[in-house]
Amino acid sequence: MTAWIYITTNKPNGVLYTGVTSELKYRITSHNTKKYKNSFSARYNVDKLVYFEKFDSIITARKREKQIKAGSRAKKIRLIEEVNPDWEDLFETLT
Repeated sequence: MTAWIYITTNKPNGVLYTGVTSELKYRITSHNTKKYKNSFSARYNVDKLVYFEKFDSIITARKREKQIKAGSRAKKIRLIEEVNPDWEDLFETLT
């Protein structure tokens, strides 16, 4: 089973949200449409996809998610900027 970890942010790139999913495009669409009105991502408008990684297993993806969440904000920013220095919204690059 394919799994993904991802980081989203809000438009001023102030809040970072790290998540894991088996359906990345669907999950980001859920963030964008505020499907879960009381969720963290809806409250803080974290609907701009700025980073993602693909895994062959949800178990491996969850381990990576925990590793990223345990890191500092500075580490997350470095991770994002290694592949997305301009903090572009990567949603349209998903197939």
